Amino acid sequence: MTISQILAPYACRPEQSRGRRFAEAESVTRSPFQRDRDRIIHSEAFRRLKYKTQVFVYHDGDNFRTRLTHSLEVSQIARSICRVLGLNEDLAEALALAHDLGHTPFGHAGEDALQEMTADVGGFDHNAQSLRIVTKLEKRYYQFDGLNLTWETLEGLVKHNGPLTGFPGARPLPLAIQSYDAKAALELHTYASAEAQVAALSDDIAYNNHDIDDGLRAGLFSIADLAEVPLVGPVFAEVKAEYPDIAPSVHIHEAVRRLIGLMVQDLIDETRRRLAEHAPQSPDAVRALGRPLVAFSDAMRANDRALKHFLFDHMYRHYKVNRMTSKARRVVKDLYALLLREPGCLPPEWQQCCDGRDQPGTARAVADYIASLTDRSALDEHRRLFDMQETP
Repeated sequence: MTISQILAPYACRPEQSRGRRFAEAESVTRSPFQRDRDRIIHSEAFRRLKYKTQVFVYHDGDNFRTRLTHSLEVSQIARSICRVLGLNEDLAEALALAHDLGHTPFGHAGEDALQEMTADVGGFDHNAQSLRIVTKLEKRYYQFDGLNLTWETLEGLVKHNGPLTGFPGARPLPLAIQSYDAKAALELHTYASAEAQVAALSDDIAYNNHDIDDGLRAGLFSIADLAEVPLVGPVFAEVKAEYPDIAPSVHIHEAVRRLIGLMVQDLIDETRRRLAEHAPQSPDAVRALGRPLVAFSDAMRANDRALKHFLFDHMYRHYKVNRMTSKARRVVKDLYALLLREPGCLPPEWQQCCDGRDQPGTARAVADYIASLTDRSALDEHRRLFDMQETP
């Protein structure tokens, strides 16, 4: 039995892919979406996720999540959901592994700083940067820049959170997305495939729950602090009632494991309800629904909002995280300001992309360079450029 024989009608079928921008012979051993996944895994940008911040900078500890381990967790959740719903696991896996490629060092702190510094030359957006990486910045093939991924993977990378145009209040498109869409339209006014929608919500499930895990283990808040958080507090209490003498680390793992299971099952149940209501018979029917096909129930969305609010107050704005965030912003701003003024300080391969001091082409090259750095390499570069005792 082939993969297409077990896929639902609304799933993306590899043999019906809209293809790649640059024509290539198909692999005899892998589907187009499996090939996309493998190209992503072998990319330099993917390897660099190992030392990029999720919440904690790499030197805070070896057991906290990084962008790489987060991406692997998202992939595992997405594959499991797709298997149950009859969706294409390989496409969802490729999207899960690629969704954070465009993140800067130091997580959202680095992104915010780079957005502020580049506001006059189009700004910075990590989703747009992911597209820029896989269509331009990766240099691995003689025939083309980027990874030459399928249309479905690029579409999902850009639109996994929903349409980007065609609705009231739509934000201006990032330049990288505008530029690529002008050459190869990604139908930005529609929703993405069901697989991309699964990857997007798997991201939510993964980071909400592993941030509970990491926050507790870092001592930023306690299990007692979670008691009033809907869904989360009752699950921790349930585990403690079943196992009164449970060790704290096992208590955390067991509760987080159950929370992931509850969120996954809710997503599956609500998506099945929407499938019964709309009965889409093709991936394009999913795109044209005008609303997400893959979703949480209203009750779970409320739980999700409550948890995000708790994590914002108790973790993302904890004074220890604020201190690292402040330092991270300064590092990124220092690097950008200096390299924009003095592009001759960039590595030679990046200097080739510049068009002079304080010029727009140089600004984009500097932003690309800084975004490519890991936490560790950004700190090293800052020392080399600003500490007279360091070797250039």
